Amino acid sequence: MALDRTQYRTFLEPKVISKLASLELKARNVVEGFMVGLHKSPYHGFSVEFSEHRPYMQGDQLKDIDWKVLAKSDRYYIKQYEEETNLIAHIFVDVSKSMDFKNEGAVTKLEYAKILAASLSYLLIHQQDSVGLGLFSDKLETYLPPKSSRVYLKNILIEINNVIASSKTNTAECLNSVSEKIKRRGMVILISDFFDDVEKVLTVLKKLHYKKNDVILFQILDPIEKNFAFEKSGVFVDLETREEMTTQPYQIQAAYQTAFKEYLSRLKKECLSFGIEYNLINTNEPFDTALLSFIKRRSKLL
Repeated sequence: MALDRTQYRTFLEPKVISKLASLELKARNVVEGFMVGLHKSPYHGFSVEFSEHRPYMQGDQLKDIDWKVLAKSDRYYIKQYEEETNLIAHIFVDVSKSMDFKNEGAVTKLEYAKILAASLSYLLIHQQDSVGLGLFSDKLETYLPPKSSRVYLKNILIEINNVIASSKTNTAECLNSVSEKIKRRGMVILISDFFDDVEKVLTVLKKLHYKKNDVILFQILDPIEKNFAFEKSGVFVDLETREEMTTQPYQIQAAYQTAFKEYLSRLKKECLSFGIEYNLINTNEPFDTALLSFIKRRSKLL
């Protein structure tokens, strides 16, 4: 019996996914659950572009036809092999201490980012694309250059799984050094809360864009970081600097919301003006929210 949209999204909820044992299992469940929903969505055609097949063309060898797909769809598709890789993707994840925050969200920002990065890696490599990984805080903690083998996926998942939030944020400096490592243009996926100097971040994003990379931003936030809807007064502690401030939230909520809205609007507006895709994701949203935006972006390149 086919799952309806409500049912399949249950398997994409952060709370549900976070309870699974291994990161590989989490990634596989997110991707498989997402693909179930994708087939039932208006973006049905994207599933063909994102499978490990391409339509049969005259001159293709019969041995490469996927007979199982033919039996199910009555259409001829050719199995694609590793040498047919057509995309190089770099995934960079912010692992600074500010990402280790959870209030109203289903999981911490870092946990959400880790599962999203693992799911994107799983999806790309299983479609013969090359994936690289960068983990950064105030410095580049880890960098794995892009490769497309499924064995390499294990290395990526191990690095993501072992991450512990640490240190301060210096997004601009880290990405600036990373941009020098990108020798061939491709897709650059950035996952962060982007709590940094917006001017410096925009400068390096434009640099990545000028190098003809297709840049996608996923800004991960806990819902309360947008509305500052704390009900009680208390001591607020900066996760990175440990600086403390005692305040009554209702006294500064309006000013906070205005300033934060302006910050988000500036970041989004500047990104879109340079053809950089901007996605704002809350940590209580199902993972298909992020994956669908990626699929839509990817489909434009095919």
